[in-house]
Amino acid sequence: MNTQETIVIPNSLIFTELLKIFNNALIFHLHKLKRSTLTKVLKRPKCKLTYHILMFKKCNASSPDIRIAILPDGSLRILNASKSDEGKYVCQGENVFGSAEIIASVSVKEPTRIELTPKRTELTVGESIVLNCKAIHDASLDVTFYWTLKGQPIDFEKEGGHFESIRAQASSADLMIRNILLMHAGRYGCRVQTTADSVSDEAELLVRGPPGPPGVVIVEEITESTATLSWSPAADNHSPISSYNLQARSPFSLGWQTVKTVPEIITGDMESAMAVDLNPWVEYEFRVVATNPIGTGDPSTPSRMIRTNEAVPKTAPTNVSGRSGRRHELVIAWEPVSEEFQNGEGFGYIVAFRPNGTRGWKEKMVTSSEASKFIYRDESVPPLTPFEVKVGVYNNKGDGPFSQIVVICSAEGEPSAAPTDVKATSVSVSEILVAWKHMKESLGRPQGFEIGYWKDMEQEDTAETVKTRGNESSIILTGLEGNTLYHFTVRAYNGAGYGPPSSEVSATTKKSPPSQAPSNLRWEQQGFQVSLGWEPVIPLANESEVMGYKVFYRQEGHSNSQVIETQKPQAVVPLPDAGVYIIEVRAFSEGGDGTASSQIRVPSYTGGKITSAQSALHTLSTSSSSVTLLLALVIPSTSW
Repeated sequence: MNTQETIVIPNSLIFTELLKIFNNALIFHLHKLKRSTLTKVLKRPKCKLTYHILMFKKCNASSPDIRIAILPDGSLRILNASKSDEGKYVCQGENVFGSAEIIASVSVKEPTRIELTPKRTELTVGESIVLNCKAIHDASLDVTFYWTLKGQPIDFEKEGGHFESIRAQASSADLMIRNILLMHAGRYGCRVQTTADSVSDEAELLVRGPPGPPGVVIVEEITESTATLSWSPAADNHSPISSYNLQARSPFSLGWQTVKTVPEIITGDMESAMAVDLNPWVEYEFRVVATNPIGTGDPSTPSRMIRTNEAVPKTAPTNVSGRSGRRHELVIAWEPVSEEFQNGEGFGYIVAFRPNGTRGWKEKMVTSSEASKFIYRDESVPPLTPFEVKVGVYNNKGDGPFSQIVVICSAEGEPSAAPTDVKATSVSVSEILVAWKHMKESLGRPQGFEIGYWKDMEQEDTAETVKTRGNESSIILTGLEGNTLYHFTVRAYNGAGYGPPSSEVSATTKKSPPSQAPSNLRWEQQGFQVSLGWEPVIPLANESEVMGYKVFYRQEGHSNSQVIETQKPQAVVPLPDAGVYIIEVRAFSEGGDGTASSQIRVPSYTGGKITSAQSALHTLSTSSSSVTLLLALVIPSTSW
């Protein structure tokens, strides 16, 4: 059995592995013998194969060479293979059962070498780099390049556009890394594969970036205004940490806030610090952020939530002032202290006051932390008596500071006098004007007036009310029913309450405007004006008498109408511009405008005369077309 196989090897390798291929190939060909014979060969160890390796060169003569040896397993070893070892080799095996052989053509190629540059590079996050991999190889061989990162093949499709393989030449390959990230640091490998050999090389890439997050933050000691913290160092990412920043968050802060610390500056080699100037009896979380010359890194995981210890309150109420109250009352108000500054449980207020010029303070406890007002009532206190007032704070730890002393006056009381000279006058079908006068009072000064009103057939306790503010002395009530009798009272009010009501006055709303619209509109147009006429409107018994008429006219395409008033059922309307005018008429009365007539459309012409009765459109139909004509009869002008 004769077969041939071509084998390509680099000339720098020992030829042992090559001839193992020969040995395997021989066994392969022995398998092609009869299966029963092969089985006997394999099962009878005494029937050993005898190998003969021949090199066909120069008339098929073998050349003895000390570099070449047949090993006991039948492999052929050639040391320091070179071009002179190229040629055909025959491996023959024989025993008592027969023989087999294989012929191989051996081609010796130049070994492949690789150059990967740069070998070691330091970059900063966000920068880019190109790694160049160049192969020096036998010109007859094709090369293939493979890139790896940390021993794993680079998947160019799944790297978010950071990696790109560039083949500018057949014998070189570039790896472009754009906008580099910390995760891209490591050893990059370039492997070159040919049909004869495979070689590889590595380059190291260091990426400098902002620090990583510090380790777990532990709260070690807590006081009423401090917390001692410790943490494990953050990864510096090849740029030494310059400082740490301590941040805190509470229910009263807008997110994370930097807190003051001791020491004031926490250097990169420190792993603990004390947060100071914290508020007592407040829940806090803490975290640490590292910074290096590249930037600031991600924060650590927040610490467990802790509450600082209780302490005596240090914040006094603000905006202490007086409020309006009833006669013989002293109303004291303030802005409550935020829970953030209450410093402990059992928080409340101490209200202290004394008449101006006296020595002893009278104090009252207000136990609600949310309270903002205290009312002291004493029948012996005259209106507008000045008092010195201050408000303090306390909690379970003790009494805190008082606010600054302010002077406020006891209440002057509600107004004591009723408005006078009250009058009600009908304005329209739905409006009545109510006016009044009020005496100036030294006490119980009004802040405004309340007007009560009700229909004639209703009870006063069902009255609706409207309020004014300040010194106003009249008001127009709207939304009333037409032709209806209403009754009115007026009384003053302030923060203490209401004064006595005025005497009752009455007024009737006007009747409704005419419901009938002007009808039978006639018009005559000549030049730049049109003369109108219509039938007079007769109001119904429950409607207002007609006082006149309003003619509304506007040019087509415009929204704003102009108005002409007339007492007679006729009018002359100017048509200053060319075009079509839209005109309608309404009767008006003391109850308002009545219903509008139907609209008419009048064209404006510069010559001729047209009347409403003689303006018409006629369509003349023919077998092939229709023609629209405007028929106008010119007649002498007449008056209505």
